[in-house]
Amino acid sequence: MTAPRSFLFLLGSARTGGNTEALARAAAEQLPPGTEQRWLHLASLDLPEFVDARHAPGGPESVPTTGDEALLLEATLGASDLVIASPLYWYSLSSATKRYLDHWSKWLRTPDPEFRAKMAGRTLWGVTAMAHAEQEVARPLELTLQHTAAYMGMRFGGVLLGSASRPGQVRDDERAAARAKTFFARRPGLARFPYEQ
Repeated sequence: MTAPRSFLFLLGSARTGGNTEALARAAAEQLPPGTEQRWLHLASLDLPEFVDARHAPGGPESVPTTGDEALLLEATLGASDLVIASPLYWYSLSSATKRYLDHWSKWLRTPDPEFRAKMAGRTLWGVTAMAHAEQEVARPLELTLQHTAAYMGMRFGGVLLGSASRPGQVRDDERAAARAKTFFARRPGLARFPYEQ
């Protein structure tokens, strides 16, 4: 029997209720009834800047995991599927999203050195809205997520792309709306670095 899926949606926009969030919610509406969903808006959390303490006296243990960082770690480990919903900011992830992923570097060592092993086999997805109609401009964002998944031994479900600039405009993107209906329906394979393919 397959274990029930649990989705963690990490909203990386600098505002709430934006186009990326709307697209993520449209895709989430297609999940089977009863699928566990947790939504966290990264900009509203008090996540400190990442401090690389690998070579500092005391090592990473000298920077405790508390508050909203501990909440994010617990939520991350509690999900079978992690959805990075970040608008395309300067052709990559938002700063709030990047800060969250930077903390994975700490979590690899402390408080749980088994973080990488525990993340292996889970699925990483991306959702983004961007002002461009040309989807190839989002390739840096997509590669960041794909390579992250590959490094962690995770599956990568790809990125659901929408074209929008003004609030609510993503609802006019028929191609994105159609893809949202089936985005989470498949079981993607393990991510690979380009040199492994």
